[in-house]
Amino acid sequence: MERALHRLNPVPNHAYIDGNRLPNRLPCNGEWVIKGDGIYACIAAASILAKVERDRLMTEYAATYPQYGFERHFGYPTPEHFEALAKHGPCPIHRRSFAPIRQDGSHA
Repeated sequence: MERALHRLNPVPNHAYIDGNRLPNRLPCNGEWVIKGDGIYACIAAASILAKVERDRLMTEYAATYPQYGFERHFGYPTPEHFEALAKHGPCPIHRRSFAPIRQDGSHA
């Protein structure tokens, strides 16, 4: 998020962040808003755009990593996803911060 804001041209005057903290080095003033997608239309719109883009990317990744079923669960923590992790371990696109995957690369 921080990198994305730094790449905007022109730099925004203010950023509304859905959550309970701000990134460290915003290029503008910022305000965190808990459950902001239910308060500000701009946050709700950004959430929708992010989900659509994530689903598109996960569908693309499904072609490279078909054993995970990303085109069906889009990387969300479903029983199917957990089964694939148990059987195949994490692939390179899995976030190491995803709860079932420890920093050492092992999985639940």
